[in-house]
Amino acid sequence: MSLEFLITALVVVLVPGTGVVYTVAVGLTRGRWQSIAAAFGCTLGILPAVLASVLGLSALLHMGALAFQGLKFAGAAYLLYLAVQTLRASGPMDLMAGQASRTSALRTAVTGWLINILNPKLTIFFLAFLPQFVSPADPQAALTMLAMGGVFMAMTFVIFVLYGCFASLIGGRVLSSERAMNWMRRSVAAAFAGFGLKLALTSR
Repeated sequence: MSLEFLITALVVVLVPGTGVVYTVAVGLTRGRWQSIAAAFGCTLGILPAVLASVLGLSALLHMGALAFQGLKFAGAAYLLYLAVQTLRASGPMDLMAGQASRTSALRTAVTGWLINILNPKLTIFFLAFLPQFVSPADPQAALTMLAMGGVFMAMTFVIFVLYGCFASLIGGRVLSSERAMNWMRRSVAAAFAGFGLKLALTSR
């Protein structure tokens, strides 16, 4: 496993996406342990994309326009649903799912899992990303890509936990201001809606 792969993977993980937005929002409103559950769910949602790329299924998805379109619109619809739910939430502790203080860690993790598993761009990303760091002549290429996928997931979990825990540290200050909460609620909703629309408008 090359240093180039490790650096590239770290940069990719650090770039904020839907998973980061969700984890940070959970950390701000539900605290550290819920943000860890969100990070775990988002990380677990990467696994199908890694396995699909390794097994070659992502190549079929890439070529199959109907399958890609179906999964793409399902993911976009779910992100738009999250945006609407965020805007409908009310009260300082009610940002993401209504009654956030009573939201279980399992539900938080499942939401994070769905955010990533319904994003077909992840599969195509790994299809293009992992083979760049594997020699075609390597008889253990599949195992090498599995190992790289595992490292990528481990990086994702650690970075997301750091994002979420940092957000939870400043959450109390944010939650004490209704104006700040309204601004954050609208920002998170806009981010989810933006990601959803971008996914829906992706042609391939």
